[in-house]
Amino acid sequence: MNKFKDNAATGTSFGILLALSFSHLANDTLQSVISAVYPMLKESLALSFAQIGLITLVYQISASVFQPVVGFYLDKRPNPWFLPVGMTFTMTGLTTLAFAHTVTLTVVAVFLVGIGSSILHPEASRLTSIASGGKRGMAQSLFQVGGNLGGSLGPLLVALIIAPYGQKHIALFSILSVICILVMIPICKWYKRKLKELKSGKNTMQPIKHLAISRPKLILSLIVLLILIFSKYVYMASLTNYYTFYLIEKFGVTVQQSQFYLFGFLFAIALGTLLGGPIGDRVGRKYVIWVSILGTATFSLMMPYADLQWTCILSLVIGLILSSAFSAILVYAQELLPMKLGLISGLFFGLAFGIAGISAAIMGNIADEKGIEYIYHLVSFMPLLGIVTYFLPNVKRKV
Repeated sequence: MNKFKDNAATGTSFGILLALSFSHLANDTLQSVISAVYPMLKESLALSFAQIGLITLVYQISASVFQPVVGFYLDKRPNPWFLPVGMTFTMTGLTTLAFAHTVTLTVVAVFLVGIGSSILHPEASRLTSIASGGKRGMAQSLFQVGGNLGGSLGPLLVALIIAPYGQKHIALFSILSVICILVMIPICKWYKRKLKELKSGKNTMQPIKHLAISRPKLILSLIVLLILIFSKYVYMASLTNYYTFYLIEKFGVTVQQSQFYLFGFLFAIALGTLLGGPIGDRVGRKYVIWVSILGTATFSLMMPYADLQWTCILSLVIGLILSSAFSAILVYAQELLPMKLGLISGLFFGLAFGIAGISAAIMGNIADEKGIEYIYHLVSFMPLLGIVTYFLPNVKRKV
């Protein structure tokens, strides 16, 4: 009996959605290990902040540039077995990182991990839309929250497993890679069956709704969405990549304590992501985007002046609110171009990773010159760009 059957009433494949969410959780747990071990690598390899920025840039570029390419290719030539290939790249990269004792080998390791991410995100996001049965906001939130939970678990596991025992223990994460590949196999079989149904004319997939919008408004909407992605991920890159360093430098917390604070911040991001999609399905994606980005500005402007307690509180609020945006932005974009799900997913995930990588590199150089605290003052204004949400049209959907 196939435990991944579609819901007869809605066409929603909840088992597949949960498996995809777990795959995203496992992938982003493994991906987040990179930034979580930065303090350890900085000490063992005597890295500057500029070199940390370079490592992040290489990782983010490999995880971003190839995403639209993978998405475009799989839109044209669907292949049900691409997900395990991506996870194999990630596993190889982390195993290499466990035994990397030079900057060059570290760069090679994070490049391989990035390739794994560039394969998983566009394909898994596209499959999430296919399995959603029309509940695309809910489905994307479920998929995204898996990634956010994974992103928060990575630092926690680093604090518990790697920080006390050393860099070589990163290799233990290959166990999670193998488990994830096993979970991906039923997804691959399900998608293979869907492709056969499509070719035989017995397609049971829910028709994808799209937005009733003119071409000029389509172009304007995409530009606005890209600005919003830029605003969100410049700010989030600064918070996520340098959060531990900020707490250590400004408040004197230990490396291990900083990992627990980072876990709390990333968990708030996961919770916000989970709420954003269903709320967008109910009240409209534009309103979610309004509140999630522009609504963060007050808290981001306060944070550089806060003490440790209020810094933690404000970072939790910021993570909760700001993270609800991505699912709404992605689904809005997918509904603009519903026949190019892979390309749109790859483009927006790729831009998110690319912007974060470039920002991390630039902020690393600035931090070397002016200190980590200056970074948090500098980027606190980014959420104000959320004002451009005003130019997104209020549109209706049609089949």
